[in-house]
Amino acid sequence: MNQEERKLYLIGRLLDEMPQYRDITVPEDSEGRWRLLRSLFNVRPAGIPDEDFLSVQNAFLRQMTAEKGITEAAELTPAEGERIYLWQGDITTLRADAVVNAANSALLGCWQPLHGCIDNIIHTMSGVQLRAACAEIMAAQGHEEPIGCAKITPGFNLPASYVIHTVGPAPMGILRKTHYEQLASCYRSCMEAAEKQGCKSLAFCCISAGVFGFPQKEAAETAVRTVREYLPGSTLRQIIFNVFTDADLRIYRRILTGAAEVPRTEVL
Repeated sequence: MNQEERKLYLIGRLLDEMPQYRDITVPEDSEGRWRLLRSLFNVRPAGIPDEDFLSVQNAFLRQMTAEKGITEAAELTPAEGERIYLWQGDITTLRADAVVNAANSALLGCWQPLHGCIDNIIHTMSGVQLRAACAEIMAAQGHEEPIGCAKITPGFNLPASYVIHTVGPAPMGILRKTHYEQLASCYRSCMEAAEKQGCKSLAFCCISAGVFGFPQKEAAETAVRTVREYLPGSTLRQIIFNVFTDADLRIYRRILTGAAEVPRTEVL
């Protein structure tokens, strides 16, 4: 199968699985078909399909990622010392031992079709196996994921070997000391999970600094300070701060090229 044939096969299979969407018209154009396929991935309930589906899905997603271009973490240049890196790009194309996903408390990925959050794109490009793996974790846990903790799963179709899921604080208003402590806990918990799994390279997204409403500058300062405090004595050899927007890139550059210590912000 070529990519268009795979796309049509997967759309057909997903529409058969979810009869409530069977009246949807399949677009004629390639981009429209991809948007429909991604939407169906986003709303598909957790569960592992048969091997035929997985074989086609895996081939489709891996070729799509390869066509975007994979960035090797091992080839990046340090931004500070020998262990802290800054990289702007699509985290689903980064080959590192582990990448961090800013998850919600259900830990099942974003259910909103085509949403722009990192949770959505990581689950999309990992494949349906990721939601199923997260559902298994949550069923065993028996309650929502607390803020500041971390869970690790395979990366499935991502170049990264693992995905570490963490739920960040959502201030949506006045920042308080608790929010900073929770965000720092996210970073520590992710590094602990990565070390326990034997990872050497770990890429962080900008946890809580998007739809969760944590101001970008304060979130970045907390991230850098927490990593700097954790790294001495750690077995992690490479921490990558992954940014997507130019604004976040400028913020991290200023922090990493500025004072040796990030000043602590006075909070309520």
